[in-house]
Amino acid sequence: MTTSTSARTLIRGGTVVTADQTFRADVYAEDGVIKAVGPDLDAPSDVTVVDAGGCYVMPGGIDPHTHMQLPFMGTVASDDFYTGTAAGLAGGTTMIIDFVIPNPKQNVMEAYRTWRGWAEKAAADYSFHVAITWWDDSVHADMGALVREHGVNSFKHFMAYKNAIMCDDEVLVNSFTRALELGAMPTVHAENGELVFQLQKQLLARGLTGPEAHPLSRPTAVEGEAANRAIQIAKVLGVPLYIVHVSCREALEAIARGRMDGHRVYGEVLAGHLLVDDSVYRHPDFEVAAAHVMSPPFRPKEHQAALWHGLQSGTLHTTATDHCCFCAPQKAAGRHDFTRIPNGTGGVEDRMAVLWHHGVNSGRLTMNEFVKVTSANAAQIFNIYPRKGSIAVGADADLVVWDPAATKTISAKTHHQNVDYNIFEGMEVTGLPRVTLTAGRVAWQDGDLRAVRGAGRYVNRPAFAPGFDAAAKRKEALKPRGVDRG
Repeated sequence: MTTSTSARTLIRGGTVVTADQTFRADVYAEDGVIKAVGPDLDAPSDVTVVDAGGCYVMPGGIDPHTHMQLPFMGTVASDDFYTGTAAGLAGGTTMIIDFVIPNPKQNVMEAYRTWRGWAEKAAADYSFHVAITWWDDSVHADMGALVREHGVNSFKHFMAYKNAIMCDDEVLVNSFTRALELGAMPTVHAENGELVFQLQKQLLARGLTGPEAHPLSRPTAVEGEAANRAIQIAKVLGVPLYIVHVSCREALEAIARGRMDGHRVYGEVLAGHLLVDDSVYRHPDFEVAAAHVMSPPFRPKEHQAALWHGLQSGTLHTTATDHCCFCAPQKAAGRHDFTRIPNGTGGVEDRMAVLWHHGVNSGRLTMNEFVKVTSANAAQIFNIYPRKGSIAVGADADLVVWDPAATKTISAKTHHQNVDYNIFEGMEVTGLPRVTLTAGRVAWQDGDLRAVRGAGRYVNRPAFAPGFDAAAKRKEALKPRGVDRG
């Protein structure tokens, strides 16, 4: 139970679980920050007391890949920054990193200001990756301003979506080089856009127009090739690299090879790609099949096993959702042409629960590994640790009280996401957030969502995460040197 409401909160009687420790302790927060962690803490006056008996107290989840309110393929994602972050709070996620995606030739700073305006209604903390969709001197300059003045330390590159936002190799090289100078992390959506474009044309010419053609236009080799190419470009330039939504064995193996070669490359996997297979695209109901259209698509089951192994081994580092919701009337734009189905699915509310159920409860992940892949690793890679992703004095009081015995059946009828379909529909899960706190205040408790519109804060992320120091030293050690021939 919870008593009182104030800027002071005491979580009492739980077991604290972090990325590297598990111990019994109370957690006291004041003015949005953790002030004390220890056994039997005294409760100050005018304090909100959260009973965590029988529960685990963990850092709130960080979803490093969402698309709230995204204008895409002639429509706009149905979850905005308020509804999407509120749904995240209901599922134990207390921060998102969304994406600013300029149109080709659009001024990058103009796009950034637009997204910042949209995000002011967020109920939980947020930050942005900024996509580089074209290149000239103004983009070079704007990247510098974003890093130095606006707390952006990562830049996204789409290797897919030809004739729209796709980056060719020249843009990748220019942007990766600039990112290294600025101490910012380049990230890539790894799919060979030219191959996808040609395969789409071939399938349509053969009369394959339904959602079942979507995965055929984006086979796993398309992703594996692009992942390998991005890694090799980054390796030559000496810049770390983060690959989003790894969905198949080929991309996973490219990351593993890159790491074995000594390159600093990180992999992200979506909860959906771990648990949903490609049979969904052959569902006889168009709305169900179309609801699963996203890129990369869901894969055959053998790839899911490989992704779990990648997560267990540390080859994959973070879990995300690529939360980008479109309702059935929006998906219907592609009823007669699968290439016109808006790409995207939901999941920000369910990521933590499905990963606990299928990860921790199955023995694939320990509780500490669960914290690593749902919050701590993302915080470290994007340089906001230990402010986020930890339970320590001075950290933000973004916390989740996790009840390992609580159960529910996931359904679009009861979820808080603003979309009419749930890719985990009917899945029974054990292990749920009992209480979610954002900045020390209760935002979710036992089914009662108390999200506050506009309460979320923009999170500045400093440049030059620790990996960049190592990269700079390696680059200096390996830099070309001429031969003195007198």
